Order: sequence, then structure tokens, then C-alpha cells
Amino acid sequence: MAKSHYQVVIAGGGTGGLTVAAQLMDQPNPPEVALIEPSTVHYYQPLWTLVGGGVFPREQSARPEADYIPPGVTWIKEAVKAFDPDANSLTLSNGETITYDYLVVALGIQIDWGKIKGLPETLGKNGVCSNYSYDTVEYTWQNIRTFRGGNAVFTHPSTPIKCGGAPQKIVYLADDYFRRSGARQQSKLNFYHAGTAIFAVKKYADALNRVVARKGIDVHYQHDLIEVRGEAREAVFMNLATKETVTVHFDMLHVTPPMSAPDVIKSSKLAHTTGWVEVDKHTLQHVRYPNVFSLGDCSNLPTSKTGAAIRKQAPVLVANLMAAMANETLPATYDGYTSCPLVTGYGSLILAEFDYTNQPKESFPFDQSQERYSMYALKAYGLPAMYWNGMLRGRM
Repeated sequence: MAKSHYQVVIAGGGTGGLTVAAQLMDQPNPPEVALIEPSTVHYYQPLWTLVGGGVFPREQSARPEADYIPPGVTWIKEAVKAFDPDANSLTLSNGETITYDYLVVALGIQIDWGKIKGLPETLGKNGVCSNYSYDTVEYTWQNIRTFRGGNAVFTHPSTPIKCGGAPQKIVYLADDYFRRSGARQQSKLNFYHAGTAIFAVKKYADALNRVVARKGIDVHYQHDLIEVRGEAREAVFMNLATKETVTVHFDMLHVTPPMSAPDVIKSSKLAHTTGWVEVDKHTLQHVRYPNVFSLGDCSNLPTSKTGAAIRKQAPVLVANLMAAMANETLPATYDGYTSCPLVTGYGSLILAEFDYTNQPKESFPFDQSQERYSMYALKAYGLPAMYWNGMLRGRM
């Protein structure tokens, strides 16, 4: 390592970290930036729903991390072991210490597979699959394409998750494929959702409830998966209303695992009591450490954790970070915009866009709660191109 101090250190080289780094380097007088990221492969995770549905090979979602490190940025290929914001420093996994003038925390979200008893041991076999990992997403498609009937069970946990609509997207794709393969008539589709509604925004919830009814999917609210017995093909849920356990037989089980802030954040002074980085929801500046900013899944911003949210957060963060470095008033405001492209079948999609108030904030001059092929094509082909060629290059 050439240096131990940088003007700006970005912790995390995922969507948020790379986008911020690219936009910082596009400034007229860019600061000296180091980006800390141990992974050598970058994944476009929104594609995994369609990989699990058999539309694309998983390899299409992966590219070398090195190709997206902006010129001029120092890439430190380590993980963050600890934060010490009082000393403006952090410790790397190799034991070295890095100090900074300003810190951007973009470490994403932690998937807690082990919080569901029995899940790690059976994931990837016994009909137990998940789209939430590059290593397991192909098994989802294997299950769907070989399904000949029985009980297909899908889950949505009680924790915050990345891409809140993904747990139900794969239900709709499975239903569509089962109809095409002739397996639907002898199949039951059960969606166990730990929440109390199919979606947070009423306009889109009403549309999705119509989709569920049309497809004959049984939705069970306030049921949180707590155990998987793979060989017995049993899923155990906690009924959050009654506190009773419910055991369900499955022939296929798609699990959306519980998630949380990365442990390194939870154990630091940067964390809110909920474990996420505590920032002002409009400026993205830390509420106690003014030289720290955060965005994306690891922050406590009260909006859905999506790449679309990061697309709107990044320019706000960069503008406010540059202002803070110049001792100026922070000029930019984030309104909580996020988006969730809700795939409802092969070739159909509802594009949900909304803000902090859970009010629609739509981009197109038509009713986006209607299922459309054009919006499906946008997700499948347009958004990945925009992501790789635009967003990660700092062009929004």
C-alpha cells in the first residue's frame, strides 16, 4: 500500500461505492480518493430474479471489479475490519490502519443465512433454493423447470431486505412457467410474507393483489420462516400475530433470507440503534460525525433498499460531500425516491416508483401500476445497460 491517509475513503465497492467514486472523479477538482473493496467480481444483482426464472445465465450478471474502478482512484483490496470515527480512521482486514478527512460508507447489506435454523445445511438441495446468491440462483431455475406438481413455497422475511419486491417476483415467474409446462393444475403456490401487506404503496398493492388473485396464489401474512428441515421437506414459520409455529410441507422452497447491517457497522459508533449507519435522511450526512456520509443498503435511510434509490442518492451525497469539504452549506436534498420493477410474469412488469411518503413518483406518462411488456423490456435489457455503461461510470 502506497499511503495510509486519503482525503476521501469509500468503504465498499458495490453499486453505491463505485457510483460515488465515479462521480467524485468527474468533479472539476476531484479529491484524492481510496476505495476499499476485497471482491474482484462485481454483480448486477437485480438480474438474479430473471436468472432464477431461466431468462438469462447467471454469468451475464458478473463483471470484473477492476473494470469499474475509476481512473485516479486507489483500490485497496481488503475488507474493513473496524471503524473508529473519533480518530477518523478504520482498520483493514490485514491489520493496517487508514485515516481520512472524509468517509463514505457503502458496505451494502449482510445476508444472515444462519439465522434460519437448518437453512445453510440444505440450501442448494432438497428443493431449497434462493435468488439471493450467485452460487444458488441457478438451483432456483433447476427447481422451477423440473417441477411437476406439489406445494411450491416462497418466503419474505420480517427484516429489511434488498429489493423488497424480489421475493414475490419469483412467485409470479414460477406460476407463469408452471402454466406453460403443464404443472400448474397439480400445483399449489404459497407465499409466506412476514409483513401485513403485499406492498407498501397502495396504488401498486392494489394492482399486485389483483395479480395474486388472478394467478390463484395463496398469500399468508405475518408468517416468518424460522427453520428449514431439508430432508423432511418441512418449513417452520412463526405466526407473528399469534406467536405460534406453523409447519408446512414443501416440494420446492424459495427462501428470501433475513438481512441486516454488516456486523462491522453494527459494532461501530457509526451505527444507529437499529444497526444501520445513522444519517440525515435528506442530506445523507452522518448525524454525529459531519465528515461521514453514507448511502445505499447499509444506511438507515427510511426507503426501500434498491439500486434505483442509490441512483438518486449518489449525486446528493457527492454534492453535499464536496460542499462540506469546501466548508459550504450542504445544497442537495434526497426525497426518498426508490423504484421496484415488479416482474409479474414472462414479458410483464409493474414499475413501482415512489418517495419517502409512499406516494407514486413515476417517470412515464402512463399508469405504471398496469402490467406492461415495455416495462419488462426496460428491466431485462434497458436497466442493465444503463447500470454498466452509465451509472457505474458516474453518468446518471
